[in-house]
Amino acid sequence: MKALIYDGPEAITFREVPEPIPSQDNVLIKIKAVGICGSDMHAYLGHDERRPAPLILGHEAAGIICGGKRDGEHVTINPLVSCGDCLVCKARRENICPNRQIISMPPREGAFAQYVSMPEKNLVIVPNDYPLEKAALVEPLAVGWHTAKLAVRALDVTMEKRALVIGGGAIGLATALALKAMGIDDLTISEFNPLRRENLLHHIDANVVEKSEGLFPIVIDAVGFASTRSAASQLVSPGGIIAHVGLGNNADGLDIRRITLQEITFIGTYTYTAQDFKDTAEALFTGRLGLLEWIEKRPLSEGERSFQDLLGNKVAAPKIVLEPWK
Repeated sequence: MKALIYDGPEAITFREVPEPIPSQDNVLIKIKAVGICGSDMHAYLGHDERRPAPLILGHEAAGIICGGKRDGEHVTINPLVSCGDCLVCKARRENICPNRQIISMPPREGAFAQYVSMPEKNLVIVPNDYPLEKAALVEPLAVGWHTAKLAVRALDVTMEKRALVIGGGAIGLATALALKAMGIDDLTISEFNPLRRENLLHHIDANVVEKSEGLFPIVIDAVGFASTRSAASQLVSPGGIIAHVGLGNNADGLDIRRITLQEITFIGTYTYTAQDFKDTAEALFTGRLGLLEWIEKRPLSEGERSFQDLLGNKVAAPKIVLEPWK
């Protein structure tokens, strides 16, 4: 099969590799669409020791089951494989399972390929008339859904339902759409890239700005750099919520003194639970998250150029979706 292989920092090539052979309880998926995630970019730059070269990256995928009793079913893939036996799994918090695996991290190859092998329990059925390139967005949308759920749940009932999302990439937009679906209508998105700001104006009813001002009961940091953590610390209302979902770097930035003195809640959020993934898929297929006309489709063979364009801030769309069979 053809796949996009990460060979080292800023080196990624499209070439032939062996097709995966499903083990017990796994099925073979013909990948029809796979998105490029920020974590893929971190790996591409050599910033993620969890993803050593050579490796097939990619974990935001949808496709068609090949073989077996479910042959031909359209599915989207929950890439997080948990043990199912530990205390957090039994508490339905699979995203923090100490034994979790995720495709695109060893020992599991990713979905920048024509085929991938996955456990059946990680597959969610997609209606046959629903575009698979949009179904591939369930994964990043589920990250936003989980973040929004935790932030809204933590908000004191006496506070206004207003939110700021820092970062207008795929995760920032996904979180903003989830906040809208959960009743947060007064929404601001700050995004430094003018191409993305213009694009956002067409896809969500929100106040889109380069730099935000004022105070917000909920602040989502969907970037995760020291500068955005610093901004979140200053822009959150007393008694408000900071939900941190970006994984830019591990540097400083939080104003711990202000967070302490003004009783600000800081929530770290990681991926999603299995239920979050299913809830996001349902919201997506029923239209609660909008039309999702904010993707740019490219052949998988153009993966190397796509990473270079993203690195150079030349992409207006929040998400590039690669198609392995084009």
